[in-house]
Amino acid sequence: MPDRQIPDLAGESAAEARAYLDTVTGLAAGESPDSAMSVALLALSQVLAMGGRLGAIEDVLPEDRFEADPGPDVELDPLREGLANLFDGLDAYADVVDPLTSPVLTTGTLSGDLTVIADDLSHGLRHYDAGRPVEALWWWQFSYLSDWGERAAMALRVLQSLLAHVRLDADPDEVSEAEFDALHP
Repeated sequence: MPDRQIPDLAGESAAEARAYLDTVTGLAAGESPDSAMSVALLALSQVLAMGGRLGAIEDVLPEDRFEADPGPDVELDPLREGLANLFDGLDAYADVVDPLTSPVLTTGTLSGDLTVIADDLSHGLRHYDAGRPVEALWWWQFSYLSDWGERAAMALRVLQSLLAHVRLDADPDEVSEAEFDALHP
């Protein structure tokens, strides 16, 4: 990637990371509980587009061999707990360890996935905010390919499935009555 494109991509990625973090923090705090699944679906879709761009480009290589210390880790237990409360009863799902190498089933949680993504994105943001855009891009790209990209894709699939069940599994008589009531106020 030409050096002149790095600041632009880093800035766009930082903005996407901040938007995701703002969204999941708001969801965990109880903002918009009635639209939480839809809001989370949109946030995941947008951050996956960021990851897709990073996955599609050649490897970003940091200037130094070792990653600079980005500072103290962000405390994510309150985020995870808030998301677990938000998705209470819907949080856990069936997962496959690796669809290419192992058909072994395991379980995952939406709250865990959304928090892992937040952790990886905030790690990159600490590099970016410290004036190390190449290091930030390297981290976001590496962690997308090794961790948060998979978790985001799975969480997106689970949320899409939940929304489909909520909207399509309704009792036909109730749907008919609701449609009649909506058309005849």
